[in-house]
Amino acid sequence: MQPYLRFDHVRRSFDGIVDVVHDLTLDVARGEFLSLLGPSGSGKTTTLMMLAGFERPDGGEILLDGAPITRLPPHRRNIGVVFQSYALFPHMTVAENVAFPLQVRGATRAQQRERVARALDMVRLSDLADRMPVQLSGGQQQRVALARALVFEPRLVLLDEPLGALDRALREEMQAEIRHLHAALGVTMVYVTHDQAEALRLSDRIAVMAGGTLRQVGTPAALYETPHDAFVAGFLGESNFLPGTVAAIEDDIALVRLDCGVPAEALAGPLQPNQRCRIAVRPERIAVAAITAEEMGEGALPATLLEAIYLGDHIRLLLRVGAPGFPTTEITVKRPAGVPMAGLEPGLPAALAWQPHHARAFALDPAAPTLSQHRA
Repeated sequence: MQPYLRFDHVRRSFDGIVDVVHDLTLDVARGEFLSLLGPSGSGKTTTLMMLAGFERPDGGEILLDGAPITRLPPHRRNIGVVFQSYALFPHMTVAENVAFPLQVRGATRAQQRERVARALDMVRLSDLADRMPVQLSGGQQQRVALARALVFEPRLVLLDEPLGALDRALREEMQAEIRHLHAALGVTMVYVTHDQAEALRLSDRIAVMAGGTLRQVGTPAALYETPHDAFVAGFLGESNFLPGTVAAIEDDIALVRLDCGVPAEALAGPLQPNQRCRIAVRPERIAVAAITAEEMGEGALPATLLEAIYLGDHIRLLLRVGAPGFPTTEITVKRPAGVPMAGLEPGLPAALAWQPHHARAFALDPAAPTLSQHRA
């Protein structure tokens, strides 16, 4: 099936030397909610601006519904855009702000009244139609911006970190609002964010970007459970990274001799024996107990509990792992709040372990998060 939106080997450079977006090939299905996720400088906003028509690619093609739009001016693309700054006209009322795209497109006054009323009803602001932007809260202003982007029934809606200026409670409220509107309208949405929790909550699929390149695309569950590389494992969610050297690979499981002097197992990526690597394992996938590694069994690592921090829904444990004479590594473990600590106390020995299929061994990647190494 032909994708609704396609980036076909698109690139963009501002200095003619370094690509801000490099050889981007990405398909988006009709009605899909896709998030572009990445750190600052990853190229996600530039990608969105090229799609909106505010930036021109230096190479490649952008196609919408099978037709190239790369050289179309923004007003001919029929795309709605919501910016982080809201970009509301301060001298216009809420209704006038929402009606502006319709005026530009030559809609009659009757059409404007009908569509503005419908758009404001969608975002639950019908009773504020005559207010000025300065009289609205941040969340209300964001709703107005969203209504303005939807009022002319665009075929695609782009959202550039639209919730970045809101506090946590308002962000979560607006996330639910955006998700509800997407489900109700079925419009295709492309959303830029650096907030991994926001991307996980909103998206049908997530495209992770770094350094202008696309690192991985998939559903939130697929990216979280099966990251392709250490960068994705570290950026989407939280991971412990343990450096070491591959000792052997058997049935897709890598046996790794960690730099802290103990062995560990993980699913193997494209690795070879004696190759340097790092194991990524999520804090919530690690079991910990106030017993010795021998008592815990095969695959267990000896550790010392450094601290336990209560965070409401879970307890965060920080442990030091390392054999005598080797540099130690700190590992974070998450335990549900309310589960008895059963003898786990700071300063006392403990043991930790994980199932091999809950961890992944990756080749060293300079773009991956920095490892935290500590001396004994």
